Amino acid sequence: MSKSVTVHDIAKLANVSSATVSRVLSNSDYPVSEKLRTRILQIAEEVNYVPNLLGKQLKKNSTMTIGIIIPSIINPFYSAVAFGVEEVARQEGFTVFTCNSLQDPELEDEYIQTMMEKQVKGVIISSITTNKEKLKRLIKMNVNVIAIDQKLDEEGISQIEFDHRKGGFLAAKYLQGKGHTRIGYATTKLNRPSRKGICLGYVDAMNEAGLEPFVEEYRSDETVNPIFEFETGRELARRMMDAERPPTAIFACNDLLAFGVIHELRARGLQVPSDVSVMGFDGIDVGQMIHPPLTTVKQPDYEMGKMACRMLVDMTRGEDKPMFNVTLQPKVLERQSVRDLNG
Repeated sequence: MSKSVTVHDIAKLANVSSATVSRVLSNSDYPVSEKLRTRILQIAEEVNYVPNLLGKQLKKNSTMTIGIIIPSIINPFYSAVAFGVEEVARQEGFTVFTCNSLQDPELEDEYIQTMMEKQVKGVIISSITTNKEKLKRLIKMNVNVIAIDQKLDEEGISQIEFDHRKGGFLAAKYLQGKGHTRIGYATTKLNRPSRKGICLGYVDAMNEAGLEPFVEEYRSDETVNPIFEFETGRELARRMMDAERPPTAIFACNDLLAFGVIHELRARGLQVPSDVSVMGFDGIDVGQMIHPPLTTVKQPDYEMGKMACRMLVDMTRGEDKPMFNVTLQPKVLERQSVRDLNG
């Protein structure tokens, strides 16, 4: 592998000092003859010189990098969040350093450590770990931190939350409004605030209506696999449909899980929604592309990413660092996967 060309290399070729080359390449106001300036720029172009921006930024303590840590880019929800972050960052002249924790708390800590070493200006994180010591160290270094999706009860962290409990409540109420009384809730492991919130909202709505909740939880640990959620949805649908009183509607904790539910129902010769209704959560774009299009609860993923980055950029440029807590609201996206049993 060839060695990168440095300012010192260009200085030797131009027979001038490294300081003179540096002044020319950085457009300094220091007086240099136009002839010499042109010669230095020409040599730099000929040897394909690439400036070490990170080194310059570190010297000035002015890195233009922000980090984002998400559980998995495989999930279209987090892909959309990351895209929203990157769009704003690009407009504002920031580079985004995206990391996937792969559902692994230890890997999340390693990435936080990397963020500290790279001296990023700020971090946007959807944290899955219960040990927040690394995150606390990051905050003590005066790095701006914004938590998204998963709530973090830590001082010095701004939050952009989503009302998951309200979303779960709205979904169950929507299905009840369509005449369903045997409504099952299919969920991956209830080990995150978001999943617990959706489940609590569902249970609230069922209890309020005098209906018995039917929660089926997949308790095994997750694997980073593109079809994990899909296969989990299939497994949970099997359990629900094999129950003594199977549900007429299944509400899944996310859209990928709902896709698996629909697949399993069809494998059993059941039609959606004429035989069994299915409802998801997240509102990812793929839900519009399947048949039937998935009715779901919309979580503003792309908008969440844009908002988080906009706030982070404002915080890095401001003299003070006001903490904030924004809660985004859910809404039902009505498509064609739920049957109306009324009349």
